[in-house]
Amino acid sequence: MALALSLVPSFSALSFSSNLSPNPQTLSISKPRLPRDALFRRSSSSPSATVASSTSLAATAGAASISTVPDFEGLSLEKYVKLRLPGGIAAQKLIGTGRRKCAIARVVLQEGTGKFVINYRHAKEYLQDNPLWLQYIRTPLVTLGYEANYDVFVKAHGGGLSGQAQAISLGIARALLKVSENHRVPLRKEGLLTRDSRVVERKKVGLKKARKAPQYSKR
Repeated sequence: MALALSLVPSFSALSFSSNLSPNPQTLSISKPRLPRDALFRRSSSSPSATVASSTSLAATAGAASISTVPDFEGLSLEKYVKLRLPGGIAAQKLIGTGRRKCAIARVVLQEGTGKFVINYRHAKEYLQDNPLWLQYIRTPLVTLGYEANYDVFVKAHGGGLSGQAQAISLGIARALLKVSENHRVPLRKEGLLTRDSRVVERKKVGLKKARKAPQYSKR
């Protein structure tokens, strides 16, 4: 009897994490929850988690490397030209200056696919899609077979579009001479290295234009 009395306090001191349900015949036991740091250690120790983490790191590194590559296609034409010509036109090697009437064109050649950019605009747009003017600027490259080997960047001012187109042609021909001196013979044969010195004759006093006189009246 003394032994039974001594066991009662010991059983009452024990604490159970089990929760008794209202039904006396069933017993529900709650699962113990692991701390977060233990879960992290367990997941990091597994090989599949290691592969997944390395894959995610490689993906982020690849995305970072792709973002650092400059996207020329998404840029405006002006920014594209400035990226292609660091330091401006004067800092480039293959440069030529052409003149015609009052027009002056500074031309830069760079290895490319045959793009023509004039004053930060496409050549077809700038020259109003005129076939004759477009033929002027393409003739030097077509003569040497370089129409798909070089990109042409031009700054032109003065005169009209016809004079600027012919000035660009002379500038491209002079720039091609810096690529190779052997280009002189075929370009000279086509007359592409000759500066056309013809300009508008000045107006004369007493005349309507350079030579046009007012109508003569006898009385």
